[in-house]
Amino acid sequence: MWDCGTPNSALQDFPNAPIALLDGPEEEQLCIIERPRYPRRYLVAPLEPEGFKPHHFRRVDEPNGIAVPDDPVRAAAAVARRVLPRYRQALETVRDNARTQPEPPHRPHAAEANQTLTLIWYPDGAVGAPYASVPDDARSVLYSHRFHYSPHESAFLLPASHSDADRAMLIQSAVRKLTAQGIGVNLRRAAPAAPTTNRPSALPGLPQPSQPPRSR
Repeated sequence: MWDCGTPNSALQDFPNAPIALLDGPEEEQLCIIERPRYPRRYLVAPLEPEGFKPHHFRRVDEPNGIAVPDDPVRAAAAVARRVLPRYRQALETVRDNARTQPEPPHRPHAAEANQTLTLIWYPDGAVGAPYASVPDDARSVLYSHRFHYSPHESAFLLPASHSDADRAMLIQSAVRKLTAQGIGVNLRRAAPAAPTTNRPSALPGLPQPSQPPRSR
């Protein structure tokens, strides 16, 4: 049912209600059901056309149905005046969408990257990469987005002193420019530090190993 109002709700609440279908001259179809809890009232709503794909209905408003009395003349006049114009307009829009875009507008795959840069999110909040892993063509872009080279860490870093909003904006802008140059960008967290092993201390009450005498 091509409706988001009362007829659709009634059909969902009473799925076993008897249904009558009326066919129009241009493949239109109207669904007619008795209106629950309203004696001598009926609900008339259009049906979605068959043979179309979901994207053909995108941004097309449902033509919706109406409630009508059990007087055939008055019901037919109300349907002709209030339902059929919206129904025909929606049908024409869907058919036009199918003509202009028969296949779904799927997003294309990513372009092949000539080089790849992996930015690392470090536990202290800094973002960067070891110097040796940064492609030459990417270094000027990083410099222009407030990354700096830290000699004692041998890495390009965007310091944690920037606010979260500033870092997000700088990283997004850098990634946009790098990908435009054919450099793929990954963002990963730093590997956990290797655990340190301590020599076991002597148990209490046991003799300590003797130290060799120091020579003069």
